[in-house]
Amino acid sequence: SSGINAEWPLRPGAKVLEQLSGQEPCFSKARFTVRSFGIRRNEKISCWCTVRGAKAEEILERGLKVKEYELWKGCFSDEGNFGFGIDEHIDLGIKYDPNIGIYGMDFFVVLGRPGYRVRYRRRAKTRVGTKHKVTREEAQKWFQSKFDGILTNKKH
Repeated sequence: SSGINAEWPLRPGAKVLEQLSGQEPCFSKARFTVRSFGIRRNEKISCWCTVRGAKAEEILERGLKVKEYELWKGCFSDEGNFGFGIDEHIDLGIKYDPNIGIYGMDFFVVLGRPGYRVRYRRRAKTRVGTKHKVTREEAQKWFQSKFDGILTNKKH
């Protein structure tokens, strides 16, 4: 089932991502066949978008508004990243289209300080020092100060 039909179930979801981010989304493939899920190896199973800067903040703001600026403390990782999901994309202010339907989506935020490039560049790659890394507490503080966010102890 290679070719155009393989990505058909993802096409409406990709359209939603394109409307939201203004970019063409990327597709991820399954690493191996899982019969109970009904997916085969190399079949496209998800679409995603990397957004940075002001556009990312604007999209994050819309996502947090759906969550009423409340996140569970468990959403934050030790490396200072955090993520959350929403059930319906129309809550983000995108108009409902019967051809697309309703899609849920996950938001994942990766925080880093200037100088994180040393970890990813091609030449003279090196480690980011412990004191320079973003911690869970710093990420939570950033979320609370930037968005007046509320951290809860129980999962929704």
